[in-house]
Amino acid sequence: MALRLAIFLLSAAALAYEILLTRLFAIVQWHHFATLVISLALLGYGASGTFLSLARKFLLRRFGSAFLGGVLGFAVLAPGCFLVAQRLPFNPLEIVWTARQLGQLALLQALLALPFFCAATALGLAFVRFRGEIAEIYRADLLGAGSGCVLVVAALTILPPGDCLLVVSAAALLAAAAASLDRRLRAPRWAGALLGLAGAAIVAWPLAALGGGPQLRPSEYKGLERALRVPGARVVLERSSPLGLISVVESPRVPFRHAPGLSVAFAGELPEQLAVFSDGDGMAAIDRATAGPGGGEYLDYLPTALPYEVLSRPRVALVGAGGGGEVLGALRHGAAGVEVVERDPGRLALVLEDFREFAGDLYRRPGVRLRAADPRGFFAGTGERFDLIQVAYVDSSPGGAAGVYALKESYLYTVESFRTLYGRLAEGGLLAVTRWIELPPRDGLKLFATAVAALEAEGVARPEESLVLVRSWDSLILLVKRGTFSGGEIAAMRRFCEARYFDFGYYPGMAAEEANRFNVLDGPLYFDAATRLLGGGRDELFESYKFDLAPATDDRPYFFHFFKWRSLPELFRLRGQGSPALVEWGYVLLVAALAGAALAGFVLILVPLALRERAAGRRAGRAAPRAGAAAMGAYFLCLGLAFLSIEIAFLQRFVLFLSHPVYAVALVLAGFLVFAGLGSGLSTRWRAAWRRWSGGRGGLRISPIDAAALGVAALGLLYLVALPPLLERGMGWGLAAKGAAALALIAPLAFLMGMPFPLGLERVAAVREEWIPWAWGLNGWASVLAALAANLLAIHLGFSAVIAVASALYLGAAAAMRGVRGPP
Repeated sequence: MALRLAIFLLSAAALAYEILLTRLFAIVQWHHFATLVISLALLGYGASGTFLSLARKFLLRRFGSAFLGGVLGFAVLAPGCFLVAQRLPFNPLEIVWTARQLGQLALLQALLALPFFCAATALGLAFVRFRGEIAEIYRADLLGAGSGCVLVVAALTILPPGDCLLVVSAAALLAAAAASLDRRLRAPRWAGALLGLAGAAIVAWPLAALGGGPQLRPSEYKGLERALRVPGARVVLERSSPLGLISVVESPRVPFRHAPGLSVAFAGELPEQLAVFSDGDGMAAIDRATAGPGGGEYLDYLPTALPYEVLSRPRVALVGAGGGGEVLGALRHGAAGVEVVERDPGRLALVLEDFREFAGDLYRRPGVRLRAADPRGFFAGTGERFDLIQVAYVDSSPGGAAGVYALKESYLYTVESFRTLYGRLAEGGLLAVTRWIELPPRDGLKLFATAVAALEAEGVARPEESLVLVRSWDSLILLVKRGTFSGGEIAAMRRFCEARYFDFGYYPGMAAEEANRFNVLDGPLYFDAATRLLGGGRDELFESYKFDLAPATDDRPYFFHFFKWRSLPELFRLRGQGSPALVEWGYVLLVAALAGAALAGFVLILVPLALRERAAGRRAGRAAPRAGAAAMGAYFLCLGLAFLSIEIAFLQRFVLFLSHPVYAVALVLAGFLVFAGLGSGLSTRWRAAWRRWSGGRGGLRISPIDAAALGVAALGLLYLVALPPLLERGMGWGLAAKGAAALALIAPLAFLMGMPFPLGLERVAAVREEWIPWAWGLNGWASVLAALAANLLAIHLGFSAVIAVASALYLGAAAAMRGVRGPP
């Protein structure tokens, strides 16, 4: 019992560490690099299988010391390796120009792999040592991993991210202390001291929360770090939550001047501003309150002021609070009411509480209402209609950060999202989406293509009469009207744009010579592309354009993915002219990481294990390895690929459904792991019950493994068809109801997914005990490959394809296990 508790705690610590690293690296680097680094670091799980295979006898003779050494190694290395890793001179944006950064990346991954290697070695050793308890051990492993999801989110809610490393370490120390109480381990004398060490670590948590915990060192290339290099600039407030790290900066000597798209015709002064950063990037600004009912004359010279030229006293919904500037602009332009929909309550609190006086009590002004909610969930659930829904620079970044968001999923810029927002417009209302300009044009063109697809899906007969695109020198705004633009509205917008030197990219009836007048590009690029998207040349444009402009969907929510492989040679030839900045390097690195993981696993896992199997075969008088070895390897490779692929695909589905990404991740991952753990614990009873049932029906030639795999595949394919409409119907439910529904839908699939691994491992143990480390290492390697390959497949074919492939892999795993001769 004590050993299973230790495995539970160790698995909780390892999974919590994995999730925590994504949060930490999102702060010190960027999110998509965090995903790639951690995926490869998990090769430590695969490499542990090789180590166990090579040193199995040595470790089994010293099981107590080896197990505790692995647990203690994780407890020490988890915080230690991260603190060392963030001091490496690694700049992911520089990989494009210098091969030296590839070496730094490899060193970073090796450092992060060490803690996972220690944890996986301890867990794998338990499977080898207690092979008669495989189902129970795997249950403790999965239940612990599920609990780790909840643990890390709870820790991030009350502690700064760096201090959460101590929580992970303390959980691992408690695991070591629990293991030392199991008599079968024959723990060494020093093990008792771990109880005191674990207790001291727990007591240290409150002290860490006061500022004594590990300090983060963000990249010097992130916006926050650049802002702090200005003389006199300092952080005046920092707030952490699972949704992000918010930093507020003041710069009294060199004032901030944040006004995206501000017209060159504006001759006035901007008010004093405080800068707001999320995870060290994505700057917004809080304006000091100025005289007048609305304040902020400069707001009239922004692209976001355009909708108010055609709307009178609109009822407005603003997606994303920013620093409150859009609220100020709406009030200045006579909005009858303003609904602020912001995912992160911490951002709302900045203007509502922390800097209330500085912002002139902006969020308590008459007509302003605040909603802490995900936009998709809010608009799906509300019955209200709005005259203007404005999405201003949400998940948007200036050109200097090109490629940073390439792997980022966004359910705000999909065709389905635009349809939802369009459906919440009053008759004659406007959807206004503002983004930074990227050159050559791609972001704005994909935005326009998404709007066209959404209007067509809504049954709008002439979408060309409902769209307007306007650009300033560095940003653009797209207007989508529920109805058609009148001649008077077009004339009003033309006067607005001419007075501010803004260019039209498109409006109904526009002539080509009206484009490209003030902010001159190499031809009327936006107008030409817009007319082709609205006319018969859309498919040809998608095919011939050097960037991917196809609209994103909920099944493929990669709005920021523009990369085309056939453009890479040309961009490479032009690298001396700055072309590397045009490449979505996050995507390229994903492909490189997948190739690297495959090669590393082949060298570190497959080759050593195959050589060892061949040597064992020769000692037994055989010229080649047993035929069952390849079948066994295929089984656990398929299983690892399939399990994590399904988990990733369903996670994305439920993130949209639950409308709260961080807590959705915790709930869905915990649900999958906990129910899979319950399935694992009952797998032995399942096998016995299946034998009795099948034996009473003439001896069905379907094993318990076959039955579990068929069940998973059938449910996966059923959900593939039934899940989207089910989730669509429930989008407007309350969070508690949606959470309960998510767990109810996950439970049967996850329960069956928990059975094939212990059933297969038990058969392997019965056939040949030495294969257990093989199985453990190959399963770990497959999980790394799945984490990368599933994202790559989703980018190109969608998450539905990921589920279909994973279902087929379960069937392939069952077929492969038939080649392993042993008890069914």
